[in-house]
Amino acid sequence: MQVTFVVCLFILALQVTYISFFLLAFLKKRNEIELQPQAVSVIVCAHDEEKNLKELVPLLLQQDHPLFEVIIVEDRCNDGTFDYLLEETKKDARLKMVRVVQKPDHIQGKKFGLTLGIKAAQYDWVLLTDADCRPLGTDWVKSMSRKFTAETQIVLGFSSYERRPGLLNSFIRFETLLTALQYMGFALLGRPYMGVGRNLAYRKSLFLDNKGFNNYLSVTGGDDDLFVNQHATGKNTRIVMGKEALVYSKPKDNWKEFYFQKLRHLSVGKHYRFSSKVLLGLFSLTWMGVWFFVLPVLF
Repeated sequence: MQVTFVVCLFILALQVTYISFFLLAFLKKRNEIELQPQAVSVIVCAHDEEKNLKELVPLLLQQDHPLFEVIIVEDRCNDGTFDYLLEETKKDARLKMVRVVQKPDHIQGKKFGLTLGIKAAQYDWVLLTDADCRPLGTDWVKSMSRKFTAETQIVLGFSSYERRPGLLNSFIRFETLLTALQYMGFALLGRPYMGVGRNLAYRKSLFLDNKGFNNYLSVTGGDDDLFVNQHATGKNTRIVMGKEALVYSKPKDNWKEFYFQKLRHLSVGKHYRFSSKVLLGLFSLTWMGVWFFVLPVLF
C-alpha cells in the first residue's frame, strides 16, 4: 500500500510540474514585436479534393492581406480538381496550380507535392494548410505573417476540429487541444518539437537549404512535425494564438478512421530527437498514469 501511495504521488507530482510550466508559459506577458504583414505563399496539397477546394479556395482568396498568393498542388487527382482549378486560375492571378502527374517511387506523395509547391512559391514565407481546413475569418494569413521577424524561421499555429455531436468528436477535440498545449507550451519554453501542417509557416529558404524532407522521404507522414522537430529551436520559432489565426478542420467520423490516423501520427514520433522523446514520453506516461492508475486507486 505504501509503494502504491508513493507511485501515485510521483505521477501526480510530474503531471503538476508539467501543467504548471505550461500555464506559466502561456500566462507570461511578452513584449513581442509584431511586424506589418509580410508577403506569403499559401500552399495546399490536394488529392481528389474538388469538393473541399470549392469551399476553401474562395476563403483563401478573400483573406485581408496586402501581398499573397495561393498555390494548390493538384496531386494526381481522379476527380474534377484539375478542371476546377484551371478555370479558377483564369479568374484571379493570385491563384496558381502546380500539377503532379507522376511521383518517384521512393517519395511519399504529399511530401513530393509539397516540395513542388514550395519550389514554385515566389515568396520566402510559405504558409501551409490542408484542403479540408477552413480559416475562421479573413485575418488568418495576416495574423500568421505578423510573426515573420528577421530572426524567425518557423511559425506554429493552432488548428482545431469542427464541433459535431457525439463522444468521438468530443474526444478528438479534447485530444487536439491537449496536443496543442504540449507543442505550443514547449515552444514557449524554448523547446519546440512539432507543428501541425494544417496551420504551419516556415521560410522557403530554410526548406531548400536543408534539402526539404530528404531525411525522411520514405516515412509515411512527418511532413509537418518531423520538419519542425529537426529544424526548430527556441530562437527561430514563434507561435501564434488567438481566433484570428485559427484554422478549423473536418474531424474523422468513426473510431476506426481516427484510430489509424492517430497510429500514423504516433509512429512518426520514433523519429523525433531524443530530448523530445524523453519530454513527451514522461508527460504521456504520467498523463495515462493519472487516468488508469491514480484515479482507480483513489476510488
